[in-house]
Amino acid sequence: MKQFIAGPNEEGVRLSRFVERVTQGLPQSLLYKAFRNKRVKVNGKRAEPAARLQAGDVIELYINDEFFPAAPAAAAPPRRQPPVTVLFEDANIAVLYKPAHLLCHSDRTGDANLIDAYIAQLTAAGAYDPKAEHAFAPALCNRLDRGTEGLVIAARTHAALRDMNALIKADLVKKEYLTITVGAPPEGRHTAWLRHIEKGNRAQVRARAAEGYKQIITEITVSRQAGPYALCRIGLVTGRTHQIRAHLAYLGHPVLGDGKYGDRKANARAGLPTQALCAFRLIFGRIPAENTLHYLSGQVIKLPDPAIVRQFEALTKQ
Repeated sequence: MKQFIAGPNEEGVRLSRFVERVTQGLPQSLLYKAFRNKRVKVNGKRAEPAARLQAGDVIELYINDEFFPAAPAAAAPPRRQPPVTVLFEDANIAVLYKPAHLLCHSDRTGDANLIDAYIAQLTAAGAYDPKAEHAFAPALCNRLDRGTEGLVIAARTHAALRDMNALIKADLVKKEYLTITVGAPPEGRHTAWLRHIEKGNRAQVRARAAEGYKQIITEITVSRQAGPYALCRIGLVTGRTHQIRAHLAYLGHPVLGDGKYGDRKANARAGLPTQALCAFRLIFGRIPAENTLHYLSGQVIKLPDPAIVRQFEALTKQ
């Protein structure tokens, strides 16, 4: 038998989800069989899969040991993570700055990444104790491509993660980008259809709907234009993989420095180390009172001095 005590980050979590998180390799059939056979108890009583936990609940799992993670071997020295710039932070969320080339999450390369760096920073400051958590760790609510810099939202609690994801799904968090394009794209709201191809991690854009394609809507404002370049403000109405880069390329004015969708000759002339794309502002809409993050209604969080503006000025002075 394994016993757990629900902490603040298990408040409101569905019991079946909690069991899935603290076990490993437990088939769904055995999970629900354990509930039917009274092998999952909360505060000494049989509990249903849909029950919601409260902080302080004692959860007893009479499940075979083979379905619990083995005790970790001697830990390897933690990977050195870069310092994280935090632009906004409270007990629920943080808005982090992700530099270009830094991953949002870990991948097969094992390179440093934003969320692990933030968790390491919280742990060092005593604001997060991984040993005290059964199933929750701070998590990112949105992501950026490796080559894109800018603002990323992190949730510090389970409730904040749930509620921020709900806000993003309801389009109550507007994300705005700055980009340098090759030539000036047409201004306004543009609609097209995009298909993401896993092989090669590439997007295809077309004018009309087709099987496998999803609608994309991108708002474009040309802020400044000089010589062969334009500094543009981009608003995402939809948020598909590579949407900005692929849509601007489809419109004939790709992101400068983009090695996947861009203009190779223009990229070579500019000599940029990565794509000129920056998520520089977050705007929170009218958030319902029942959402724990309703106090963010109307708030605007932005990068105070986007480097991409200075980059544009340097390019156009050449």
